[in-house]
Amino acid sequence: MQSTVEPGAVQGPSAPAMAAPGPQPTVEPGSAQGPTTPAPRPTAEPEPVQAPSAPLPAATPVTALPAPRPRHGTADPVKVLLHRHRELCERAVDALEVAAGLEARGFTDRTAARYRHRDVFSLAEELYARVPRGREETGAAAGIRPPEPVAPWALAVLAPGAVAALAGLGLALAHGPARTAVGVAGALGLAGALFLAVRRGPFRAPGGRTASAARLWTVWLLAYAAGGDGLLAEVLTGGPDGPWDLTPGPLLGLALAVAPAAWCAHLFAVRARRRIADSRGLADFAAAVRPLLLGTVTLQRLALAALLVPTGAGPGALALGALLLLARLLTAHGRPGAASAALAGACAAEALALASVLSSRLPVPGFDALAVPVRAVTDAWGPGAVPTLVCGAAALGLLAHATGSLARASAHAAP
Repeated sequence: MQSTVEPGAVQGPSAPAMAAPGPQPTVEPGSAQGPTTPAPRPTAEPEPVQAPSAPLPAATPVTALPAPRPRHGTADPVKVLLHRHRELCERAVDALEVAAGLEARGFTDRTAARYRHRDVFSLAEELYARVPRGREETGAAAGIRPPEPVAPWALAVLAPGAVAALAGLGLALAHGPARTAVGVAGALGLAGALFLAVRRGPFRAPGGRTASAARLWTVWLLAYAAGGDGLLAEVLTGGPDGPWDLTPGPLLGLALAVAPAAWCAHLFAVRARRRIADSRGLADFAAAVRPLLLGTVTLQRLALAALLVPTGAGPGALALGALLLLARLLTAHGRPGAASAALAGACAAEALALASVLSSRLPVPGFDALAVPVRAVTDAWGPGAVPTLVCGAAALGLLAHATGSLARASAHAAP
């Protein structure tokens, strides 16, 4: 019995081996399995993407993206700061003025580090240099400054001493009603000369204006220096029963010391501004200005002491001179509030000393103890001890305040 050969057997996997030799590309095994089976590509043909001369695929730029450009604000933070403070930079006369303005607005060396600068001064130099200016301003920015004229206030600060010397000579020669007239004229002339001296030069307040209260306190202190000790002595002995003795010596010494005090203030202002240029930080500037301030006050006290010796004035005038100098320095450098408060406190203490003695006379139980402190001080050192202690304490308080406020760069901005 012969085996039956099925017609489909020739399409099995052994069919290609029984075929004639030679390539048969049109015959693919497994073609009867349907369209769902993918046909493999012939291995004999090379792929064009693997050829060495073929171009790179289009996906290559995606893997090598260019570095993103930094934003302009983060790359140049000083320009943003320049827009915020452009008015300050345009109004400033030099880079030091910009540094003082930034320091007054709260900038510190740590803040300057955020703008890629080591301190406020280097940041101010860049801000000032970036502001467009004319030829004259460009020369000033480069450090070329015109020669300064002769100070017009040099003669003005000599006027108080000259008026006081003439008034003192008139009081020494006049007698009776003429002496009173000379004293009144001398007082008015001295007030006008002092007003002229503080309107110019290193004693000039910003804007040329001084608080009226500060003028009133100054007049009281000068009046007490001329007649306060005599009045206190009369009050302690039950008076005054009539006119008391006036001592114009302190006024003469203080008036003559206005010129040395003005030159000391001018020296302090000039040296402080130079320290701004030489310093490399706010702390460095403050450390250099504090001894400069102490030296200025010491120099003024030595000059005042030398001028008070011929007049016979006591230490109260020396303490008053230091108080008035510190008060005027603070006012001239834009700190009038503390100066006026110190002057007002000194006036109040002197008035309280007189009022306590007068109040002790009232027939009220316990009021006689009000004069005990003043009597103890005057019995130990005399009536002149009261203004010495009062003005000395006020001057020490102002000196402590000035060592902090005048050591700031903003206190030395050019007017």
